[in-house]
Amino acid sequence: MPVIRQEGSRRRKRWWIAGTVTAGLLVAAVALTAIAFPSVAATICPGCYGLERLQPGVYAEPGLPPARRRQVAAVIEQANKRVRDFFGDRKSSPDILVCLSDDCYRRIGGGRERGIAVLNRSVMLSPRGVDPVITSHELTHVELHARLNGAEVPQWFDEGLAVLVSDDPRYLATSGDRCLLDSRRALPATLDDWLRAASADPQLYAEAACQVSRWTGLPGHPDAGRSRNHRVIGRQEPGSRSRPRNQRQGPPSVAGRCQRPLNRPRDRRAVPPPGRGSG
Repeated sequence: MPVIRQEGSRRRKRWWIAGTVTAGLLVAAVALTAIAFPSVAATICPGCYGLERLQPGVYAEPGLPPARRRQVAAVIEQANKRVRDFFGDRKSSPDILVCLSDDCYRRIGGGRERGIAVLNRSVMLSPRGVDPVITSHELTHVELHARLNGAEVPQWFDEGLAVLVSDDPRYLATSGDRCLLDSRRALPATLDDWLRAASADPQLYAEAACQVSRWTGLPGHPDAGRSRNHRVIGRQEPGSRSRPRNQRQGPPSVAGRCQRPLNRPRDRRAVPPPGRGSG
C-alpha cells in the first residue's frame, strides 16, 4: 500500500512540473510576442493596451469626448459601406483599433503609416487615418484575402483594388475608367518590391488602380465592373492558382505575392513621399 501511494505521489509531481513548465513557456511566448510584435498583441487583446470598446469590433483609446466617438463611428460606417457596396456583401469582420493620438498609436505598435492591415485579420488606424478613404483601403485588404481563402495575388493588384474600393481621389480620376495615370507596364508583384518602388514614386498607386479598374471593366460607370469583380474574387477556392497570360488580362492569383511580414505596413503611405507630409 505505501508503494502505491508513493507511485501516485511521484506521478502527480511529474504532472505538476510538466504543467508549470508549459505555463511558463506560454507566458514567455506571450511576452515575446508583445515585445517583438506589439501590433499583433494589441489586435489580440486591445484592452491590454488601454483601448476600450466603442461598439462591436471597434476599439479606441479611452476618454474620447462624445463628438469624437460619433466621428469614429461615422467613419467606420462609411468605410464599411464602401467595401460592402463594391463586393456586394462581406466575408470578413475584422476588429478595428482606432488611435486619435500619436502616443496611443505608438503604444499599439504603429509607425508613420496612416493605417495598417495586421495579418490580414485586423485594422489599425493612426490619428491621420481616421477617415473613410484610409479605413476602407485597409478593410479592402482584409476582405480580399478573406475571399481568396489562401490563394495569392500580386501586391500591385492588392493595392490597386484597395485604392479603387476606397475611391481615393489622390489616385483616381473622377470620370471615365478612373485612370488618373495611364499604365500598361509591369508593376511590382512582391511586398518588398512594392514598398521600395512606391516610396520612390507614390503615383505607383495610381498606376495599379488604373490596371485594376480596367480589369474590372469600368467604362465610366462606378457599378459596371462590380459584378464581374465580385464573381471572380468571390469564387476563389483554397489553393486556387489560375495564372494569367499577362498582367493586364486578369487578377494574377499567384504572381509573386509574398506573405506580409509582421508589423510591416502594407500601405505605401507608411513612408511619406519626398516633399509631402504623411497627412
